[in-house]
Amino acid sequence: MSAWELELAFATDVARKAGEIIQAGYGRIEQIDRKSRRDVVTDVDFRSEELVISEIRRRFPDDAILAEESGSHAGRTAAEAQRTWVIDPLDGTVNYANGIPFYCVSIGLVADGSPVVGVVLDPSRGDCYQATADGPARLNRDTVAASTKESLGDYVVSMAIIGRGGIWRERRIARSIRITRRMGSSALALAYVASDLGGGPWWTVGRRSGTISIVAAPQPQHGQLLDLIRQVGTKVQTRRP
Repeated sequence: MSAWELELAFATDVARKAGEIIQAGYGRIEQIDRKSRRDVVTDVDFRSEELVISEIRRRFPDDAILAEESGSHAGRTAAEAQRTWVIDPLDGTVNYANGIPFYCVSIGLVADGSPVVGVVLDPSRGDCYQATADGPARLNRDTVAASTKESLGDYVVSMAIIGRGGIWRERRIARSIRITRRMGSSALALAYVASDLGGGPWWTVGRRSGTISIVAAPQPQHGQLLDLIRQVGTKVQTRRP
């Protein structure tokens, strides 16, 4: 049994409750605001986040919280071994607001700077992806693993290169990949890979999300994707374990 079984069960239960709020509001959004030129936030994002935060506060009051919409929330105590819940109450809001059923609730726990629990719930399909640092990845309680296809051309690749020239770089890389997709929900797209990041630690509490790059792939194809990204002039910083 995982050392994080209690936290995993908690995160799963809370994600399902948040998913009920999301599904109840699907197609009946009361308010949509722009966060940026390309991103939006709805009243459902806030209601889902409020529920998740309140549940964490009730069950783990000493833990800190890092939330997509409301930012950082300090824990009741500044414990030496800091634990932070990282939550996105509705990842894929643009899809959600436009009636595209590809979005999720994402809840993770970071302890001592390392992710130890992760739950991604797809409420429109009832799919729940779960993982702990000391256990396997699961989909609806069944163990899942990355695909064993041999050729990168046999995969569907979800790709989004952000920044100046990103679309041009994506097109260059697409020449070597048979099918590419922009899924619209990063957490759910990563869960579909059913694999960890083979390039070393990628998340730290004090690092801005805009400076973080992620490449997730089955081990044989991970290096190929990194090489393609480098070839189009995108800087990739990675550490292999």
